[in-house]
Formats: sequence, structure tokens, C-alpha cells
Amino acid sequence: MHYVLARITVKPEVAELAKGILVELASKSRQDAGCMGYELFQQTEAPHVFQTVEQWRDKADAEAHMQSLHVGAAIAAASPLLAGAPEIVAYSRLL
Repeated sequence: MHYVLARITVKPEVAELAKGILVELASKSRQDAGCMGYELFQQTEAPHVFQTVEQWRDKADAEAHMQSLHVGAAIAAASPLLAGAPEIVAYSRLL
């Protein structure tokens, strides 16, 4: 199993717009080959900060996801809204 966590911070004034883009991305990503789980969170105290928790069958599926049309469209739509570069980190589950 391959896990990916992505922290996306947008400008506070566009948080609702970004939320819509990320919700659509999550919905489409759940249909990707090898997607075992894709969750989207929004920080309670900082609603302009989002976190995805993704579970993929393997690294190749996660990489294919990143090359998909819906990821490309989400990146294009969200790029002007970002407060900084997203932090995307892969993990291996220990327990």
C-alpha cells in the first residue's frame, strides 16, 4: 500500500472556491484505478488549509493519478488561489 498526504494552503479569501475545486478533485480521484481511499479535510481553525489523505494500491497508481486529466485541471484551477506550494509527501504505513 502507498499513502500520500498533501497539505494545500490557499489565500484565506478564496477558501470556499478552493474547497469546491478540491471536493470535485477528491470525487473524481476516488474513481481512479488503484485508489483505495481518498479523504479531504479542512482545518477547523484555519479554513484556508486543506489536507488530503490518499491510499493507493501501489506507487505506480499514485503516479498515474498525478498524470490524470482531472488532476491537471484541478492544478490549473487552483494555482492562482494558492498561498504557497502544496506539500505532498508519500508515506509507508507502520501499524
